[in-house]
Amino acid sequence: MKIKGLVHFVYAICLVSVLLGIQGPVHGRLLSLKKPDPENAAATARWLVSQNSWGVLNTISSELGGAPFGNVVSFSDGEPGNGRGIPYFYLTTLDPTARNALKDQRASLTISEYPIGTCGKTDPENPTCAKITLTGKLKLADKDSKETEFAKNALFSKHPEMKDWPKNHNFEFFKLDIENIFLIDWFGGPKPLTVDQYLHTRTTEYAFILGFLI
Repeated sequence: MKIKGLVHFVYAICLVSVLLGIQGPVHGRLLSLKKPDPENAAATARWLVSQNSWGVLNTISSELGGAPFGNVVSFSDGEPGNGRGIPYFYLTTLDPTARNALKDQRASLTISEYPIGTCGKTDPENPTCAKITLTGKLKLADKDSKETEFAKNALFSKHPEMKDWPKNHNFEFFKLDIENIFLIDWFGGPKPLTVDQYLHTRTTEYAFILGFLI
């Protein structure tokens, strides 16, 4: 009975946190529908990736003599409640982005706060309307691995129509191995943020809930 009551209590805390817009990741997925404090760069970065479903993926085009090629793509960092901060993609070589990545893995993903709807009437280029660019290597996820299964569940849960895309187009799962993070969420230039800080960010609310579960 005590355990059952504890589960209900923790669930109530999580539910109230969502309704009030309190930030706090559970298993990596930020619960918050409210933008984190701009001073918390790691939380803001994870919030941007978690709340968005698409961005501009840039690769190096061999077909354009090495020029950068930007393409609007859908992505997901995990199922609800199990986000990891690493963007996964479902791409086909019928599209230049996948072809480019198979020849040159260098890539970047740019995401804006604007599509989330929390910028109001603020111009997307205004520093208070947050934006992030994740730079790294765009790689094929290992086939028949746990990571591929994770990518599949992450993408199909966020983009249900993907599972019905033509099989003969040979879509495959890709991920962006992040090496650098460029984040602007306020005036004063980009916020310093390491990949380790981004991937392992936690908030006091998360620690508070964990304390009850231990």
